[in-house]
Amino acid sequence: MRARAAWRSGRVRIGGILVAIVLVAGILAPWLAPHDPEAQDLLALLLPPAWAPGGQAAFPLGTDTLGRCVLSRLIWGARVALYVAILASLGAMILGGVLGHVAGYFGGWVDRLISRAVDVWMSFPPVVLSLVLMVGLGVGINNVVLAIILVDWTRFCRVLRADVLTVMNRDYVTAARLAGFGHVQTIWREVLPATLPLLATLVSLEMGMAVVVEAILSVVGMSVEANVPAWGVMIADSRQAMYQAPWNLILPMVAILVAVLGFNLLGDGLRLALDARQSGARAEAP
Repeated sequence: MRARAAWRSGRVRIGGILVAIVLVAGILAPWLAPHDPEAQDLLALLLPPAWAPGGQAAFPLGTDTLGRCVLSRLIWGARVALYVAILASLGAMILGGVLGHVAGYFGGWVDRLISRAVDVWMSFPPVVLSLVLMVGLGVGINNVVLAIILVDWTRFCRVLRADVLTVMNRDYVTAARLAGFGHVQTIWREVLPATLPLLATLVSLEMGMAVVVEAILSVVGMSVEANVPAWGVMIADSRQAMYQAPWNLILPMVAILVAVLGFNLLGDGLRLALDARQSGARAEAP
């Protein structure tokens, strides 16, 4: 019933559809792409989209400066975006979430130690820290994932710590501790379900930010190799002919916007659904 109610939400429906489009494109890229994303046709350079004058039906969204199919590169680029978004957000969630729950639950010197580490780490500008980490780690998609995790775990830790401190004042947590629950059992059965809506929202927002960060690093040549179809690489390649073929610049930016908007809307809708589920459970509790 809650799932049906959540699906009736406009944000969940729109966000789910947008995310599903990106997922389907990434998973089924070998079958959906009309051409090899790296295949070059030197007789079809900078073709406009098929509906524009001079366009060809074989290239629905036109071609780039090397005669490569823009649609095929957009579809394959969804794989890179999803790879980074999923792994980076999960890694940052696990590292920051565990430390945030530990700090908020135990308090005292444990909280002070973790909070000071977060303060020091967050004193560095995120973009500068990402670039420094990429210089040290080297170019590569896995290094991009690691850099995002090392930069963004602090966001999960700080926000979840504050939420855990609020949850610790609730009666059902106190009752669980008086009933003899261990620390791990209390966190897992009482604290984590209460922080889950916020955690879902943070993960969805992190997925969107990871897509943007990967695109930025691709533009400056610090993510995937130049021959890998990625949305940031497409933006970087389009700068050479942005006035003659503006669609080569606009289309990958639209793809990034669709992915980020989908993750944000879906996360916000899921947070509301989980909140409603929790409030109903608490209302039924004696």
